[in-house]
Amino acid sequence: MPTIDRRTFLKLMGLSAAAGSTGLLTACNNSYAANIADDFYDLPMKGNVRILHTTDFHGQLQPVYFREPNVNLGVGDAFGRPPHLVGNKLLEAMNLKSNTPESYAYTYLDFENAAAKYGKMGGFPQMKTLLDRLRKQAGGQQNTLTLDGGDLWQGSGTSLWTRGVDMVEGSNILGIDVMVGHWEFTYREDEVLSNVALFKGDFIGQNVRVKEDSLMDDGYMKLVETFDGSGLYDEDSGHAFQPYVIKEINGAKICIIGQAFPRTGNANPPEFFPDWSFGLREDDMIELVEMIREEEKPDAIVLLSHNGMDVDIKMAERVPGLNAVFGGHTHDGVPEPIKVENIDGNECWVTNAGSNGKFLGVMDFDIQDGKIKSMHYNMMPIIADVLPADKEMQAFIDQMRSTKYDENIIESRSKKLFYNKSRVGKSYAEILDEKLAIADRLLYRRGNFMGTWDQILCNALREEYDADIAMSAGVRWGTTTLKGDWITMEDVMTQCALTYGETYVSEMTGHDLLRILEQVADNLFDPDPYLQSGGDMVRVGGMDYTIDPSKPLYERITNARLDNGHLIEAKQTYKIAGWAQVNRTPDGRLMWDVVRDHIVKNRGKDNVLKIAKINHPKLVGVSDNPGIADYPGEVG
Repeated sequence: MPTIDRRTFLKLMGLSAAAGSTGLLTACNNSYAANIADDFYDLPMKGNVRILHTTDFHGQLQPVYFREPNVNLGVGDAFGRPPHLVGNKLLEAMNLKSNTPESYAYTYLDFENAAAKYGKMGGFPQMKTLLDRLRKQAGGQQNTLTLDGGDLWQGSGTSLWTRGVDMVEGSNILGIDVMVGHWEFTYREDEVLSNVALFKGDFIGQNVRVKEDSLMDDGYMKLVETFDGSGLYDEDSGHAFQPYVIKEINGAKICIIGQAFPRTGNANPPEFFPDWSFGLREDDMIELVEMIREEEKPDAIVLLSHNGMDVDIKMAERVPGLNAVFGGHTHDGVPEPIKVENIDGNECWVTNAGSNGKFLGVMDFDIQDGKIKSMHYNMMPIIADVLPADKEMQAFIDQMRSTKYDENIIESRSKKLFYNKSRVGKSYAEILDEKLAIADRLLYRRGNFMGTWDQILCNALREEYDADIAMSAGVRWGTTTLKGDWITMEDVMTQCALTYGETYVSEMTGHDLLRILEQVADNLFDPDPYLQSGGDMVRVGGMDYTIDPSKPLYERITNARLDNGHLIEAKQTYKIAGWAQVNRTPDGRLMWDVVRDHIVKNRGKDNVLKIAKINHPKLVGVSDNPGIADYPGEVG
């Protein structure tokens, strides 16, 4: 399958010319947002080193709506501990008030009214403006370091069609210095290495290794040579990328260790990264930190992680020598760091900067005579109407979206089967701006169980295949659409855009179906964070069930019934539709085309898409859990 030539892509966009053609956009178009205090984004540096942290953009270059969860259950030691607090419980724990910009940013509370009041959040142009402001307040960019926690290159139509190049170029304009990966690895290896070469910062990961067979493979070694050694940092250790980098900031020596998502090899198709292996590799991390402390003698060691927050907390407790963790993967917007004690008795601050560009984490260090005297942390919500759009970034986005979709675009693993000629010749913006239907309610995804956007995806799959049941992965990316707004093709792509979006239908016994649901539930609710995947429960359409998260494996799910009330029987065979297969390439249409057609077909004469039923599972054993509030289903 042909790939996009990066040089040609950038040349066609004419970035240099475009950057000077767009003036600074006017901020504060929203009257409520305009009333936010002028000093809302003033943060004078407390110390001499400032680390700025973003994570989990998921391809979102423009401002978005994103509703935080009303269900984020903590189990075991995580019960009632951030990030497993929602709504008012989170506000109370973080000393924040309701009906404020912060309550809109960090919670689901009164989301529709708050969204109308404060507008969209995030956006690369707005993020760039804030980054520059905070760098200036720190005395200049030379006193700062900007880190990204991964899941940057995936999650939109444009990131899919450019194979992540749009996000790499955007991150270069942002000035990201260091990043790690997860969904980045779901492009082909040559595309990943091309993007790493295009990225102006350091792409690191102590837990990404080249497989032994690949070290002896001429094909892989030639691929590495093509990208000037990227993809094989150290042949002796097998590290595919730098495990860490040392940066001197304002006279202080800062070490940043990289940790990619440990379960990439299980959670995503290994065909995309046949030469790399992943893992938690805690023992390696402990040895690495010890070596760095002895040989490099840094003033501070921080971990840039895509573990997920619960895993980061456990790792921070068990790995001596870490001063702070800048985490990602689980999309947790937590205003204050979790302070844990290392096994060596020292304190480590664990943070997570949410998702979709909604937040910017800021940690200031006061380092004197080789010692950390103090640390200060703030999370800054990115309210788009309050921050003027950076003109260079906005020009880049506008020009990129004017690019024409052509025959070289790769959308699926089997391009010949699923190539959509109807998009050829249209600009990305023309494709993505297509209005499909009006939302009859708030459409959201994030939460441990079924979201309204997930129901649309499941309904589309069931309709496509006349299936009894549909299953859709409980991924945490996907933006929010307000009630009464038009659902656009861009909205659909934020729910579906990934490199293995083929759909399928298969037959499965009730026994096998329930075992799959139990195994996914265990990935979410196993008391040991190291055994969790960091996602949400698989979404199931056409079927209701009861779940008790406190039970052990194969005892959590009961009373599973089809929408018609029939009990799921172990020996009965059911027709199951799904998408995003990890272990094989299905032969069904791409998910975004299936969803688009379903929405258009089922909108009414008034253009409203009405959802008849949401398959919210019944939850038991969670009534006292502070990680659930205002659950729309039944709680036993």
